[in-house]
Amino acid sequence: MLEKLSTFLDEKLSTPMAKLAEQRHLRAVRDGIISTLPLIIVGSLFLIIALFPFPEGTAIKSWLSEHAGTILLPYRMTMYIMSLYAAWGIGYSLSKSYNLDGVTGGTLAATSFLLTLVPQTVEGMGWAMPMANLGGGGMFVAILASIFAVEVLRFTKTKNIVIKMPEQVPASVSRSFEALTPAAIIITFFAIFTYFLGIDWHGIIGKVISPLVSAADSLPSAIFISTLIGFFWSFGIHGMSIIGSLARPLWLTLLDNNSAAVAAGQAAPHIFPEQFFQGYVFIGGAGATLGLAILLAVRAKSQYGKMLGKTTVIPSLFNINEPIMFGAPIVLNPILIIPFIIAPIINIVIAWGATVSGIVPSMHIAAPWTLPAPLFAWMATGGSWKAAILALILVFVSILVYYPFFKMYDKKLLAEELGEENEAA
Repeated sequence: MLEKLSTFLDEKLSTPMAKLAEQRHLRAVRDGIISTLPLIIVGSLFLIIALFPFPEGTAIKSWLSEHAGTILLPYRMTMYIMSLYAAWGIGYSLSKSYNLDGVTGGTLAATSFLLTLVPQTVEGMGWAMPMANLGGGGMFVAILASIFAVEVLRFTKTKNIVIKMPEQVPASVSRSFEALTPAAIIITFFAIFTYFLGIDWHGIIGKVISPLVSAADSLPSAIFISTLIGFFWSFGIHGMSIIGSLARPLWLTLLDNNSAAVAAGQAAPHIFPEQFFQGYVFIGGAGATLGLAILLAVRAKSQYGKMLGKTTVIPSLFNINEPIMFGAPIVLNPILIIPFIIAPIINIVIAWGATVSGIVPSMHIAAPWTLPAPLFAWMATGGSWKAAILALILVFVSILVYYPFFKMYDKKLLAEELGEENEAA
């Protein structure tokens, strides 16, 4: 029965979803956004430093408050304008998928995105860019502008509407001249619509996606996403790879809004950026499998269970759970699939309640996902010790959820080992 269900889901759902995740444009969006993660993570560290919760009145707190503007500049030039970097990465990745010059594609994509912005004059300072639209708030405009730029580049290349240089001309110079035609089309297009017709790209796209952003920042949405990830993993499909490709632009928008609010001295408005899942929900990896790894290492009576627990508990501490996913296995295991899906849902509800009630602050820092959950939660909330304790509590909760199923699983393993010993005797 389970095998038939697995085959049906693979053919009718998982395979089409996997193909969707690998679609050329979605893959370029994923690669472009992922390419910004080092900048986002390192830039976030300066947000932590500037706003670290030292006691009020202390010398170090006074010094940090006095120099907060300067300390935050690396954050403002990295994470705060992440969409600009993402545009270049998306353009590069999509161009390479078409066998076009990646550098040209990335440059045209970044140019297209910048041309959706209208600089404002500031008295005594000259022209100033609207920085807010360069961050997560402009991510969807960056995605669309980047795709448009590369498609223009591909069209001119396919139709041979390019300026050809003699073979003796260096390749880098020749590529520059080949980019003249698409550059002229792109710049003219945005000049007409953005500057002469006054089209507010960011306002229009913002209104279109605002329901999606609101939906992504809700308890039902978080439970639905977690369930889908667990569902795909249950059949051996990397759930985060599929769901993350579609949800990450929304998650980044939530994170950027939170970071910008905290940097401005306000409360973070959103609960469910991706860091919420990394710090509170998928502790040990998808399915909150650290709890299972601990049980196997400490309480297993079967030899295989003990060995599996000792082997997987360290990777699980750092949120790497492929060893236990395929070693137990959890994949296609009717006993362990149940807590694998239920444990994250319970974690979501508890962490949501703690955040809504103000016990812990919302996450607003892009911490490295390989950090152990308490350290990740502490860092992602800007130094909240309560968040670290909550993460520890959720590890204990996942242990409780897995415990009865672990007992059944370990008993089954032990019976198999004893049966093999009796046969050998």
